Amino acid sequence: MQRILSAELAAHVGEQVTIAGWIHRRRMLKSVAFLILRDRSGFAQVVTTSAELEALSEETVVRVTGTVTANEVAPGGAELTSPAIEVLSDQVEALPVELFRPSLNVTLPTLLDHAPLTLRHPARRPLFDLRAAVVRGFRSTLDGLGFTEVHSPKIVGIATESGSNVFELDYFGRKAYLAQSPQLYKQTLVGVFERVYEIGQAFRAEPSDTARHLAEYVSLDAELGFIDNQRDVMAVLRDVVAGMIAEAKAVPSVAAAGFDLPEVPAEIPILHFSEALKIAGAPADEEDLAPAHERAIGEWGRRVHGSDFVYVEGYPTLKRAFYTHPEPGREPYSRAFDLIFRGIEMVSGSQRLHRYADYVSTLTERGAQLEPYEAFLEVFKLGMPPHGGFAIGLERFVAQLTGTANVREVTFFPRDLHRVTP
Repeated sequence: MQRILSAELAAHVGEQVTIAGWIHRRRMLKSVAFLILRDRSGFAQVVTTSAELEALSEETVVRVTGTVTANEVAPGGAELTSPAIEVLSDQVEALPVELFRPSLNVTLPTLLDHAPLTLRHPARRPLFDLRAAVVRGFRSTLDGLGFTEVHSPKIVGIATESGSNVFELDYFGRKAYLAQSPQLYKQTLVGVFERVYEIGQAFRAEPSDTARHLAEYVSLDAELGFIDNQRDVMAVLRDVVAGMIAEAKAVPSVAAAGFDLPEVPAEIPILHFSEALKIAGAPADEEDLAPAHERAIGEWGRRVHGSDFVYVEGYPTLKRAFYTHPEPGREPYSRAFDLIFRGIEMVSGSQRLHRYADYVSTLTERGAQLEPYEAFLEVFKLGMPPHGGFAIGLERFVAQLTGTANVREVTFFPRDLHRVTP
């Protein structure tokens, strides 16, 4: 289709051009009428007659050809006059939500039930522009650090790798499961590429009905070999997060939305798990950090270091996945870490075990059968370097960056305990 975008109108004053998009709003006056057209670049004002506009409705798709005329009060300083309007879609009937209003004052169920429509609202666009930007930043930063993008299966034969519930499915008459993460595959591929990352869906059948949990989410995973310990992984993660936020800040719609995007310090403060418990006022024998503890650590980071980010390392080994490397000489602690961002755990990672005998020993101690893991464990008989990695939940990260209360608001079509449509 030969057309220009709304944002380009001012560069074509005096010319005849064609624009196309959705009818965002109709304004009927006594002697004239205005059609506000919306496309991916913004809005254009079309001057027409009330009779012509009355036959149309909001969200109908049209193509408009006319003369570009300067008008400083029109969007972008120009408008289209003497138009010929062609309808390109079915006529749209009554809408459940009015998109021409400045904000969407609807409940969360309404927002999600009518997502094909509510996603079009201009106020929603910056959230998803930011989401796309942080994915670009993740990819470009890791590409620049010598990582290779990979894609792992989402149908797997191992029921669990981390203790979480899984979605079971019938795979040609035998049991299979939706993957909780690409963890075992990205470790295997470290043995091929040394440094790998993946951007893909992950599935957790956890019966959690909170503002932070989804049954299906996008996981941003990275794994790297030839490390000394978890600190090498944490250094890469710091650069990745900085690259993601820098990419978001460069997007005009994101900048205009006024999100409070943080600065990433050159050195993110690091707490050992035992120190974190003290700061949070938790018992010394606590095995994990509760949400209230994470909030206390976030407040400490801002108060003491002026940082929105805090690393907590050294979580108890038995509270982490079986592939987590223990901290030699410091039992029960491990080389696992979390990145706390504004009081919420945002990223988890660790150094992994890389010797076959260590996996056999760990799985046996945890009462797990070796047989389901045989294909995965085989790689550790073939020579694997010390390695580690991390995973970022995209929706949770975007929600925290934008100050959004519920991860469902930054998810195109959320899947949770109650929702499998639209």
